[in-house]
Amino acid sequence: MKKILLFSLSTMFLLSSCVSKKEFASLEAKQKETQDLLNTATVKLNVCLTDEAAASARARALEEQLADMRKTNQDLIVSNKGLTMLTAKGADNIEKTLESMKEKDLRISRLRDAISKKDSVMLALVTSLKKEIGINDPDIEINVEKGVVFISIADKLLFNSGSYVVSSRAKEVLGKVATVVNGKPDFECMVEGYTDTKSYKSGVLLDNWDLSVKRATSIVRELIKLDVNPERLIAAGRGEFQPLVDNDTAENRAKNRRTRIVILPKIDQFYDMIEKEMKNLSTGN
Repeated sequence: MKKILLFSLSTMFLLSSCVSKKEFASLEAKQKETQDLLNTATVKLNVCLTDEAAASARARALEEQLADMRKTNQDLIVSNKGLTMLTAKGADNIEKTLESMKEKDLRISRLRDAISKKDSVMLALVTSLKKEIGINDPDIEINVEKGVVFISIADKLLFNSGSYVVSSRAKEVLGKVATVVNGKPDFECMVEGYTDTKSYKSGVLLDNWDLSVKRATSIVRELIKLDVNPERLIAAGRGEFQPLVDNDTAENRAKNRRTRIVILPKIDQFYDMIEKEMKNLSTGN
């Protein structure tokens, strides 16, 4: 899961159906906080893994030493009962040391699972989406970057030129997206509209900002019709300001006119899970 929610949030919510600036800013802040924590956890995990390898080597040496001590202990029992108690105490201390190492290994394993769980879930989600939607369609791209799933759909599959009315082809594609999203109730879905740099004004639409936001809200409404919980949906308009390529040719402008659906885990759930494991590791619980 490092950057999904970018800047420009203050201008993207032009319609009443869009998410509030405060809510989106909070989500972006939590996402950054979670990514920073993940980076810190990854660094600590690498250190712990190095410690684990050294500890394992020490543990093997101690186990061999313990076996020798037990053998010596048996010999001493026969010869001197007084020394037997001392030797037994030393063996007990070594066993306690080994047990402590095993507990540390368990905590490291829990932290590693907490960090990798999100990535494995997201990869599984990408597989489901590609199977449902069809990976061979050049106008639909599905990928995962830093713990977030992105579905980029070309403008021509969703809307007619200059329109924000969803096409019948789009409804087919969105139906497949909704099927996968509905199967992952612990995920949120943000719909982002993008345009090219050609000036646009028509009817109630004042510019490309209006068009991008209106298209995002149109997709959101279609997903709601497909039984996606509206509480999990966010509509955002990016206008012309985050192009994939330069808007210097008709072909490039077509690439930049797109709708991106971002599927991401609910930030609080993974934040709490990783924070808990890091506390356990630092306190030794």
